[in-house]
This record gives sequence, C-alpha cells and structure tokens, in this order.
Amino acid sequence: MMKRFISIVFLSYLSIVTAFADEYRPAYLELTQISENNFDVLWKVPAKGDQRLALYVSFSSDVTESTDKRASFISGSFIERSSISRKKGLAGEKITIQGLERVSTDVLVRIQYIDKTTETSRLNAASTSFVVKGTPQFWQVVNTYLFFGIEHILTGLDHLLFVACLIFIAGSWRRIVVTITGFTLAHSFTLTLAALELVHIPIQPIEVVIALSIVFLAREIILSRKNTLTWRYPIAVSATFGLLHGFGFASALSDIGLPSTEISAALFAFNVGVEIGQISFVALIVLLSGLIKRLLKTQKISSDNGLVIIEKSIGYAVGSITLFWTLERISGFWI
Repeated sequence: MMKRFISIVFLSYLSIVTAFADEYRPAYLELTQISENNFDVLWKVPAKGDQRLALYVSFSSDVTESTDKRASFISGSFIERSSISRKKGLAGEKITIQGLERVSTDVLVRIQYIDKTTETSRLNAASTSFVVKGTPQFWQVVNTYLFFGIEHILTGLDHLLFVACLIFIAGSWRRIVVTITGFTLAHSFTLTLAALELVHIPIQPIEVVIALSIVFLAREIILSRKNTLTWRYPIAVSATFGLLHGFGFASALSDIGLPSTEISAALFAFNVGVEIGQISFVALIVLLSGLIKRLLKTQKISSDNGLVIIEKSIGYAVGSITLFWTLERISGFWI
C-alpha cells in the first residue's frame, strides 16, 4: 500500500513543476595560459534566443586585454572570447563576476596552465569572487565537482520525475532500493564513458528519449497493470533507461569539462554529488509518504476510491508535462 501514499506526495511535488524543464545550467569561465603572462579567455553564459544573463567578468586594473572581444550566441549560450595579459601571471589575481549576486545560478571557473595543471572554483550569489592561487588544489577540485553534481540532480526536473515514478511503481522498501540501485549503476556507467569521451552520442535525441521514458512510466501508472514487466521487475526499466540518463548527466558535465590533472577526482566527485542529491530526494519522498500515511490513520481516512483517483491524476499530470517536453525537444531539431 506504500505506493498509494507515495502518490499523494508525488502529486504535491508536481504542483511546483512548471511546463518547462528548467535544467540547471551554470555560467562557465575558462582561462587558458598560452605564455607566462598571457591567457585566452572563454566566457559562456546561459541564454535564450538573443537574451543572456547579465553576468560579466571583472579583473583588477593590472590586467589588460590583448585582443578585442568576440561574441556570439550558440546553442542556448552566449559565448565570448578574448585574451588578457598580466605581469607574472594570474597568481594573486582577484576575479569577480559582476551581477552574480542578483541571479540564482553558479559560475564554474577553470584555469588551465601551460604545464597542464588546472585550478577550479565555484562561485555563486554568496561568493561572487575568488583569488587565483596559481597551483591546483586536489580538494578544491573535489569540492567544486561534488556540489555541481548535487545541484545538477536536484534542479533536473526530468531526472527527478523519472526517479519519483520509479519509487511509486516499486512501492516497497526492498523494491525501491533494488530499483534505484539499478538506475544508479546504469547512469554511472554511461556517465563515465561519455565524460571520458569513450562514447559519443548527440545530446538532442538523448533528451527526447529521456522525456519519453517518463511518459512511458506515466502510462504504466495510469494503466496500473500489475502483471507487466515494468511492475513486476522495475529494475529492468530503471537500468535500461538509466543508461540514457547517464548521457544526460554527462552533457551537463561537458559544459565545464574535466581538469586534465584531476580527471578521476573530478569525475568521481561529480558522480558522488549526483548520488547524494538522488538519495536525498528518495529519502524525502519516502519520509513524507510515511508522515502522510500516519496522518491518514489519525484522521481515519481509508477511501480506496479516493487514492485510486489520486494515482490516475498523477499519471495524467506527469504524462502531460513530459509529453510536452518531448514535443518541445523534438522541435529543437528544426530550430
């Protein structure tokens, strides 16, 4: 009966979901050293059409621009390239992102030196600047990619809806653990392959299929045919579609790339971050379902018909939203 109470929680969650899958997209600043005092600058800001976030990179007065800025809008991002120069390199330089305190996004910063070492940092509204250390820090890389992984999963509505549907279909504690474990192993596998560039698949068709995977689960919830493969062995579905979701995670990771000297640490930290966020979400859903179950007992409510209506409503709501996402993503092929 646990799945029916979970459905109530799930319906509440849907109330905050808009008609758009607002995926977490940070801004990205990359500085590549080309000589002792010179660096190429890549500044990437999320955009829609010709409208971009009002974020701007600010250096101190002893940093000079050695080339003109070249800007363009490409694939939902504003891209700006330039070159800068500073005597004795960037060590000790304070880099500030103007406007960051007014927006709810992060900025991932990566500095790559001639010797192939890298330095990374993560900025947000509470911390809009940082001082370049000049040497890579292992734990700084781990911290940056760990929190990026957590934020990505917790703001990725399509991934969370898929997990929520799996929880609903699995029902019992044991089946939930097995099902989510299958999803975790599957998406971790393809995430690693794609991040290391061992496998490459265009992200647009992957995003379409991810949306379709949720439509599929919503249909299963609506029909509620307990003798189907999905209901009897939900791990088969979670593992199969999990392979595709892994490519989705890898696409987000590709926005900031992996540090050349700490690839293993960054990839592991990002993966762990995704799992921390996922486990937190699962725990929250199950905890709230238990509280609602206790509340219903206190109120002596046991109307099966009412719960069935809620189940069907959830299926139709999720199916409608994700079908819209599917059509929207398909239309992206021709835009």
